[in-house]
Amino acid sequence: MTVEIGHIALILALCVAVFQSVIPLIGAQTNNSRMMEFGDRAAVGQFLLLAFAFVCLTLVFVASDFSVKLAALHSHSDKPLLYKISGVWGNHEGSILLWILMMAGYGAFVPVLGKALPPGLKARAVAVQAMLGVGFLAFILFTSNPFERLNPIPMNGNGLNPVLQDPGLAFHPPFLYLGYVGFSLPFSFAVAALLEGRVDAVWAKWLRPWVLIAWSFLTIGIALGSFWAYYELGWGGWWMWDPVENVSFMPWLAGTALLHSIMVLGTRHSMASWTVLLAITTFALSLIGTFVVRSGVLVSVHAFAVDPERGVFLLALLGLATGGALTLYAMRSHTLRDTSPLSATSRDGALVLNNLLLITALATVFLGTFYPIFIDAMDGAKISVGAPYFELTFAPIMCLLILFMGIGPMLKWRNDSLKRLRRPTLISLLAFGVIFALTALFGKSILGAIVLGLSAWLAVGTCIALGRKTKWSLKGVRAQPAATWGFVGAHLGMAIFTAAATSMSVWAETDIGTLKPGESLTLSGYTYTLQDVTGGKRDNYDYFGGDIRVTKAGRNIATLSTERRYFPVRNQITTEAGLRLSLGQTLFASIGEGDPEGGFVVQVYRHPFVVWIWLSALLMALSGFVSLADRRLHLPKREPIE
Repeated sequence: MTVEIGHIALILALCVAVFQSVIPLIGAQTNNSRMMEFGDRAAVGQFLLLAFAFVCLTLVFVASDFSVKLAALHSHSDKPLLYKISGVWGNHEGSILLWILMMAGYGAFVPVLGKALPPGLKARAVAVQAMLGVGFLAFILFTSNPFERLNPIPMNGNGLNPVLQDPGLAFHPPFLYLGYVGFSLPFSFAVAALLEGRVDAVWAKWLRPWVLIAWSFLTIGIALGSFWAYYELGWGGWWMWDPVENVSFMPWLAGTALLHSIMVLGTRHSMASWTVLLAITTFALSLIGTFVVRSGVLVSVHAFAVDPERGVFLLALLGLATGGALTLYAMRSHTLRDTSPLSATSRDGALVLNNLLLITALATVFLGTFYPIFIDAMDGAKISVGAPYFELTFAPIMCLLILFMGIGPMLKWRNDSLKRLRRPTLISLLAFGVIFALTALFGKSILGAIVLGLSAWLAVGTCIALGRKTKWSLKGVRAQPAATWGFVGAHLGMAIFTAAATSMSVWAETDIGTLKPGESLTLSGYTYTLQDVTGGKRDNYDYFGGDIRVTKAGRNIATLSTERRYFPVRNQITTEAGLRLSLGQTLFASIGEGDPEGGFVVQVYRHPFVVWIWLSALLMALSGFVSLADRRLHLPKREPIE
């Protein structure tokens, strides 16, 4: 009965969403308070129904009920409980249900936390959010039913994809979806504001916390995915410009631009057109990511292998949502023109330039990701776009962005004088010069020296901007709002990330060899010695592997344990890398095929400062959450606007 009740809850959620998408709109148009209040109750009701359906599906997986096709295909009775639960969203149907649940959750927060919002705006936003829910609920019920029964019932399931049987992948998708789906709320409020014909500071003030939340969760989700790929796939890299990685990165770039635009709109009542367009674009990119992963247009370790018919449904949904919003924007854009001019020498102007560079960087990633797919669709030609393209296009744009990030926060709003920047610019230039000279001398890389110099430039510029805000006094430090510390943390996080990613790209080293037990490889002064190789069986897989002892100058540094795992249910092999994570040099080793007589393939790496890539991403995400504590973002409890 659990299965049928869960299915019924999904059907009821669709019915509620249909009414929620119509009645509040009519109420807002006719100024009928009861009809607008219906939208509030429906939003909460839809979320509760979806939460109940999700719990039902989770119980199916935990109980190993293989009469449900989804559980039979993606679970197994021998799996640990953690992977039974994560198996709920480790597939197409379950992940879509999680997506819809989170979308309804964001929608339910609008009436719960948005009591101070103008009733008409709130009603329209709740209705638009429900329209998105109708589309996805129709998709899951008619093409991807997670409660579909299976007959005959198998004794055991097919098991979760082995590469997904990892704690990192248990948490990566939920955080990623909290970011992806979180941008649906800015989208809904952008469309609602266009319908109402008013985009103002109250709108921006209420929306900014939700943009911060979505952006911060997306940052965490991308970082977790990067760390998982680093240690689980055994290839020793943290980013490979895989198309599915790119489609999660593009909403992050657009969301970063949106975050800056909405800050200007809420502070200086300008950039309204930018803000609305970016709100639409960011969620559209999230939908594009959903389409790419589930349409079958590409093959990736991250992608769900599904039939193209589902992709057609998602493409139609993407076209309706994005096309409708952009059409409405085109019709109402004349009402969003900024009346106050922007000065090039002002913080407003710097943020406009910031957004232009972010959108240009986004365009290069979009082109590199979808051009091969377009060519393949046109004439069947197979081409690949890899790291060299992005290093030549994306990297220079981001370096230019960092250059302006080091100056922009020092500028005043509205208008400023470049003479006032002379001294802080000279200090930042001095920091750039010192780091450049030291890196070029000892690191022997001009490119690495330039980028590390830019990291120092950004870090010093951020500290100077903070000093100016606080007037270099302890009293000024205590008086700073939470948003200031969020800005400082995010910009310092970007500086640290740039330095760490550059160190990995320029100074990482690797070697590979075939070793018998007792034999060694030497890399950058570190000696990697393969110890005895053993094998056996655990839980739902067979394994063989060994310990690799790492020494330097005769001194023991670490013992790295690495394994090859064979999952008989899936007939699939995975590699578990051995790691010694460090804030300085991270040591990495992975074992491949072989035998005791001929030796085993062993690959070893030395990665400088790679840990700081993920720590800096977490610092940026934490900075977003810190900014939420800013009292200026809190709306009054009573509605100030009629």
